[in-house]
Amino acid sequence: MHKRFLLLAPLTLALTACGSSGNHGAPAAAPAGTVAAPSATAAAPTPTATTTPAPASTPSAAASTGTGNTTPAAPAANHSATMPASGNQLSATDKAAMVKAAKNFVPSSQWVEGANYFLIQPQQPKVGNTDKVEVAEVFNWGCPACNEAHTIIDKMEAALPSYATMDYLAAGFRPDENWTLYQRAWFTAKALGLGRKSYNAMFDANWKTGVTGSYNLASGTLNPRSKWPHLDTVATFFHKTYGVPVKQFVAIANSFAINTQLKRADELVKDYGVLGTPTLIVDGRYRFDFRSAGGYGKGVELAKYLVAMEAKRIVDQAQSAK
Repeated sequence: MHKRFLLLAPLTLALTACGSSGNHGAPAAAPAGTVAAPSATAAAPTPTATTTPAPASTPSAAASTGTGNTTPAAPAANHSATMPASGNQLSATDKAAMVKAAKNFVPSSQWVEGANYFLIQPQQPKVGNTDKVEVAEVFNWGCPACNEAHTIIDKMEAALPSYATMDYLAAGFRPDENWTLYQRAWFTAKALGLGRKSYNAMFDANWKTGVTGSYNLASGTLNPRSKWPHLDTVATFFHKTYGVPVKQFVAIANSFAINTQLKRADELVKDYGVLGTPTLIVDGRYRFDFRSAGGYGKGVELAKYLVAMEAKRIVDQAQSAK
C-alpha cells in the first residue's frame, strides 16, 4: 500500500512517487516521515490554493501495463485540425470566445514543457464526445490523493472558459485497493446520468462516512479483502441517495456496455502515459499533475493556460487549412 502523507513542515504536505524511476513526468522522491491518515471522526483535510498536494496513487506492479512513458505504445487517431462545425457542441458564442483566446494567447515562461506539463505524442482521443477543449481528470474514488484534491477539481471546472469542458476518467490500476469496483461504479453512475452528481458524494461515502470505503478510517489502513465493499454495497448507496433500484444498478454495472467502457478506459489511461492519480489531461494532448504544476492553486492556473494554448493551436490549424 502506498504511503499517504509526507511531513515537510507542520502544515505542509508533499507528493511522493510509488512508480518506477526514470519515467517521464514521475515526481521526485519526497523526504521521509509519515503522518497518520484522518481518523473516523475527523474528515480528510480540504485542500486550499496554497496547500501542497497529497501523495499520488500509482499503478501497482501487478496491475501496471506499459512503461508509463510520454509516447504511447500504440498510436491513436489524432484530432481533426479543423474548427468544430457550427451547430455542434461549441456554440457560436463559444467559438468566438475560443478565437479571442487564441488571439490574446501569450506564451509564458512560467510553464515549462517537460517539467510542469508533458506532451502526449501522438495526441490521443478525448475522454468525452465534445468539440470543446477538454480537461479530463484521471481519478478513482478509492484514491486518497484524489479525495484530497477533489474540491480543487471543482474549482478547476468552475474556472474553465465557456469553450472548454471538464470530464472524468476512472482508472482501475490498483485492484489491490479495490479500485476496479469504484471504476465500474463510476461508469455505471455515468450511464445513469449521475456521474458528475455523484462525484463528490462518493468521495464522502468512501472517506468521511466510510459506507462504501475500502479503508479503515480509524487506522488509516486498507481493510482486509473480506471487509471490502462489493457492488451491492455501492448499489445500495445509489439507491438510498438517488433512488436507483439496486437490481438496476447492478445490471447496468455488469452489462456488456460497461465492460466495453472499462476496457477503453484502461487503454486511454495507458495511452495518456498516466503514472499516478490524480492526473489531468488536456484534449488528449497535454498531461500534468498537481506536483508538476507546483501545487493545487497553480494546477488550476496551469489547466487554464493549457486550455488557452490548445485553443490557439486549434484556431491556427483551422486558419492555415483554409
